[in-house]
Amino acid sequence: MDVKKIIILGNSGSGKSTFAKQLVDRYGLAHFDLDTVAWKPSLPPEREELTVSLSKVMEFIDKEEQWVIEGCYSDLLEKILGFANELMFLDLPVAQCIDNARKRPWEPHKYESKQAQDANLAMLLDWIADYEVRDDEFSLKSHSKLYERFKGKKSRLHQNTKIEGC
Repeated sequence: MDVKKIIILGNSGSGKSTFAKQLVDRYGLAHFDLDTVAWKPSLPPEREELTVSLSKVMEFIDKEEQWVIEGCYSDLLEKILGFANELMFLDLPVAQCIDNARKRPWEPHKYESKQAQDANLAMLLDWIADYEVRDDEFSLKSHSKLYERFKGKKSRLHQNTKIEGC
């Protein structure tokens, strides 16, 4: 079996975490969700310093032989692109991402309760809806540039896919 070092990127609600979990189950990969290091524990939310987030990601990469890293943070992903041998861009229609976000189960690693997660839903749906028009590190434009620059094996998926055997 080839060593797998996979990056998954895409809009919020595109299914990155779900797809990463399928890869973990299928291939026994270590999993890293960039959401866990990209934000300071503050209200209102504030981005963590890029160097702090990056050092935590690099600790993970140095420790794990095979992995999947997922997130929407082009500024972080750009710094680790050279460590990956595969890139998967979940480029789903915005309407599908919104539908996925509405159906999202509670994410205890991100929210203290399902109620806290649901309280954030309206903001998240607005965020998802702006994906194609934003011009930041979370945008379609930024994700597309990363995808085009990546030289390894890459896939651009336009619908949620279930991995065979998962």
